[in-house]
Amino acid sequence: MRILVTGAWQGFDDCKNRLLEMGHEICFQQWEKEPLPCNPGWPEGIIGNGIFLWHPIEEFVNLRYIQITSAGYDRVPMEYVREHGIEIHNARGVYSIPMAEYALGGILQLYKKFPVYAANQKEHQWNKIKPVRELYGKTVCIVGCGNVGTECAKRFVAVGCKVVGIDVIPIRDSAYNRIYDLSKIDETLEKADIIILTVPFGEETRNLLDKTRILSLKEEACIVNISRGGVMDYEAFAEIAPEKNLFGIFDVFPQEPLDENSPLWNMDNVIVTPHNSFQGENNLERLKEVIMMNLSI
Repeated sequence: MRILVTGAWQGFDDCKNRLLEMGHEICFQQWEKEPLPCNPGWPEGIIGNGIFLWHPIEEFVNLRYIQITSAGYDRVPMEYVREHGIEIHNARGVYSIPMAEYALGGILQLYKKFPVYAANQKEHQWNKIKPVRELYGKTVCIVGCGNVGTECAKRFVAVGCKVVGIDVIPIRDSAYNRIYDLSKIDETLEKADIIILTVPFGEETRNLLDKTRILSLKEEACIVNISRGGVMDYEAFAEIAPEKNLFGIFDVFPQEPLDENSPLWNMDNVIVTPHNSFQGENNLERLKEVIMMNLSI
C-alpha cells in the first residue's frame, strides 16, 4: 500500500524500515498544513491526525485506509469515510492510562487541598487545613464508557468508590458497579459526587452537561472533563460553581488556548490544564503497537 505518513506519528522513524519490509511504499510529510509532498492521488493510506483540516479528503481519490493518531474522530469527515467505505482506525487505548491517572490525580489534589498547601509552602506558612475530603465511599459517574472511561473506573473502584457509567450501549462491565443507558443520565448525575466526562464529541453530545444539568448537581460535586470542550457549558459552570461550591478539573475547552479573561483561571476549586491529560512516557510505544497491528490485519 502507498502510505502518506505525517509528523503526527512521532514514532514513525522506529517503524519505517519495518513498514518497507512489509511491502508498503512510504511518503513522509512533517507538518500537515504544508503542501503535500506527493500528488493527492498517490496515497492509498494515510497515517496522521488533522491532515484533512488542511487538505480536503476529496482530493485523495485513491484513499482506502486511514489511521489517526488521536482517540477522537472529530478531525475526520466521517460521513465521507463511511460513504466511500474507507477503512479507518483510531489510537484506541493509547492514551487511556495517562488520562485516567490525570482524573484521579486531579481530584485528589482538590480533595486533599494540595494547591493550598503549595501556596502556603511558597510563603513558608505552616497552616493546617480542615476539613479535608476523602475519596472513599464517593459515587463516581463516568459519562462515556470506552477505554478511557473504563481505565478511570478501575482506579476509582480501587480506592473504594462506587462507580457507575452512562453510555449509549449499557453493556455489563466488571469495572463498573453498573452502566446505565443515556436516557438515565439526569437521575444518575444528580446522585454523583464526581462526574468524569470521557464521551466522544458529536452533535448528540454537544453541550451534554448544560446549565440545567449543572444546576441539578449535588453540593460540592466535582466535574472532570477530559473528552472535548464542547460537551459542557463552561459559562454556566462558572456562574453556578460559587453558590454550590462545585469543583472542576478541566483539560479541554471549546476554544483553545483558554481565553486569558476566562473566570475559570481564578477559581479556587478549579484546576485548568492545557489539553495535556493524554501525555505519558509510554504513549509512543503503545501507538506503535496499535498502528503496526492495524496494518498487519
